[in-house]
Amino acid sequence: MSDYSLKTFYRLLLKTETGLLVGLLSMMIVIAVIQIVMRNFMGAGLLWAESLLRIIVLWLALLGAMVASRNHQHIAIDVLVNKLPEQLRRFVMRLTRTITAGICFVVAWYSLKFVIDEYQYGGIAFGIIPHWLCEAIIPISLFIMAIRYLVSAVLLNEPKEAAQ
Repeated sequence: MSDYSLKTFYRLLLKTETGLLVGLLSMMIVIAVIQIVMRNFMGAGLLWAESLLRIIVLWLALLGAMVASRNHQHIAIDVLVNKLPEQLRRFVMRLTRTITAGICFVVAWYSLKFVIDEYQYGGIAFGIIPHWLCEAIIPISLFIMAIRYLVSAVLLNEPKEAAQ
């Protein structure tokens, strides 16, 4: 795979992430407004709206975490790290990013097992949508974050958003 096609693929992934985030937020707002209007003027709302809104919140939270991890805009306590000598600071940054990647890999693994169990159980979230499909974002997002932190630890970079 050439360097150009790899960069193009990466930009496409970033745009897809951002597009999903914007699309889901817009959908959540529209459904919530429709639900409020229907309850106030018709006395009843959409049966599936509450379940869907909870699932959208889960997806927004995890997509938001993915975006924060790609831009290093996550919550970090780095008061002491910034005061360290350059070589020690770089070591501590590599170490914390590697540990973060490891934690994300472990949580992704166990959340994948959870999603597989949900698939085998066959529960329905709402309508014909199964629980496992709604929860699939958990291992996917954690795996992507783990890869990002691992790459960041190896390269010790401050990634810039390539999609912009």
